[in-house]
Amino acid sequence: MLGDILLVTEKHKKIAALIVDFSLKLKKKKLTIAIGGESGSGKSEVGHMIGKYFKVMGTLAKILHTDDYYLLPPKKRKIWRKKEGIDKIGVSEYDWPEINNTICKFRENKECIMPCIDLLTDQVDQLHTNFDGIEVLILEGLYSLKADADIRGFIDLTYHDTKEAQIIRGKEPQTGFRLEVLKREHEVVQSLKPLANIIITKEFDMINLMN
Repeated sequence: MLGDILLVTEKHKKIAALIVDFSLKLKKKKLTIAIGGESGSGKSEVGHMIGKYFKVMGTLAKILHTDDYYLLPPKKRKIWRKKEGIDKIGVSEYDWPEINNTICKFRENKECIMPCIDLLTDQVDQLHTNFDGIEVLILEGLYSLKADADIRGFIDLTYHDTKEAQIIRGKEPQTGFRLEVLKREHEVVQSLKPLANIIITKEFDMINLMN
């Protein structure tokens, strides 16, 4: 997302390095890595550092922010949620056909137009990209574990654990409604944990479930 604030710390660097080292052992071309977890858990920071480490190695990686693929932009989504009810919040709010199309374009080395939310204006912009030569696609977002990815990492932190990070990043005011949204997102995100093949602990260590 344009205008997003990253709070990269040593723990994000540590887990990103572990994931990159692990991914190299897979020896897979056109590798997809999904990083999922709750709001403020560090998904964007971990995804950014994974991409950066690959770049240092001479491997081109691109980040796909799955939260850019909501069917409705932020302001309209908030109105829709208040009208339809908190229980409507979940994976169905994503444009999955478009996410899958982007992943296919990556695997086929084709050009693609990706949505990009500008957090300053709440507008949905477009990012024209070419996946030719891109070897790694990093998907990060609340529900990214639902995507077809080779590595699916779940950050095992709740929205209660990340209150400080949420306030600092300040994407949304911490109102009563926002807290209801976070509680509902917590339920949905935690339900996706069984899809993970890597668990990122609260200490940002890695538990490999692929063996």
